[in-house]
Amino acid sequence: MERRVKLSRFSRAGSAVAIGALALTLAACGSDDPVGSADGATDGSSEGSSETASDLSGELNGAGASSQESAMEAWRAGFQSANPDVTVNYDPVGSGGGRTQFLEGGVAFAGSDAVLKEEEITQSQAVCGPDGAIDLPVYVSPIAIIYNLPDVAELNLAPATIAGIFNGTITQWNAPEIAADNPDATLPDLAITPVHRSDESGTTENFTEYLAATAGDAWGHEPSGDWPTQGGESAQGTSGVVQTVQGGEGTIGYADASKAGDLGTASIKVGEEWVSYSPEAAAKVVDASPRVEGRAEHDIAVELDRTTTEAGAYPLVLVSYAIACTSYEDEAAGNLVKAFLTYISSEEGQSASASAAGNAPISEDLRTDVHAAIESITVGAAG
Repeated sequence: MERRVKLSRFSRAGSAVAIGALALTLAACGSDDPVGSADGATDGSSEGSSETASDLSGELNGAGASSQESAMEAWRAGFQSANPDVTVNYDPVGSGGGRTQFLEGGVAFAGSDAVLKEEEITQSQAVCGPDGAIDLPVYVSPIAIIYNLPDVAELNLAPATIAGIFNGTITQWNAPEIAADNPDATLPDLAITPVHRSDESGTTENFTEYLAATAGDAWGHEPSGDWPTQGGESAQGTSGVVQTVQGGEGTIGYADASKAGDLGTASIKVGEEWVSYSPEAAAKVVDASPRVEGRAEHDIAVELDRTTTEAGAYPLVLVSYAIACTSYEDEAAGNLVKAFLTYISSEEGQSASASAAGNAPISEDLRTDVHAAIESITVGAAG
């Protein structure tokens, strides 16, 4: 069966929407490369470049997860350095916004901290053909519990304690529950201000999924990309949460660890151990987790094991995905998507993002599967 998607909305209306919205555009020239020759991305011969990389040209528009922003800057720079006639734009509008733009045909790929839901896969058939879209894991990063307490250098928080803070049932920093987690700390008699995302967010979905799996009765909400409780403060995007936490003493929030900056970050309880975030600790969880069953052959959705007690593992982690069509009728657009996704998932691309964002590179086995999925994408007459 012929499987094509007409990309007129990507190439015309989509470009106008995406480019007009790119307040944080990544469309600088290749000479701006922040990773540059350090990653060797100076020609089309690297692992992450297609054989015809030097012939690539045009504009590629994507949108989605703000967690990928720092990584995307490095990926854009490395790819454009190897392909100077290509411009890559990425609007870090959030996972939900990115999926919406993609499913409406506004961008050629999306970034998302949560995989497509079943109804979204069905919806994707309208722009991607009968086989719809696929999820490709390209970014693995811990979610940090960030806090602003200048006099508290180290903080331990058990899952039930985190849930109580964000539920609004634990309201003071010297509350008995926090003191029990931190018997050697001097905690201030200060009100807690929890900060959550205002937009639909894959980071929120991962965070609430972690609490639902580990906090027991302290968290009575289903996992959701929309924040499920009242109270506290809200902010748009990862950067908004970080800025809000930075702006007031006593605040606490959750954000991709690459954006934690100088804020305090809590260690979480895993089994009987307190574990701080790190790329290595995040990677342990991903490698030990199974794939979601019932997905299409090349849809690579990871079912994270939030309840692991493996030593050194940090289960408050997100796997962020690139979402792409299985078929692109527009040959130029399809080739750009395939080449760019191949680069970002390559060893070179993963090294570039790890240097820029501190994420955990995907494993060699996972990379093999991702590249096979990208190779299966059909373009032009081949679709």
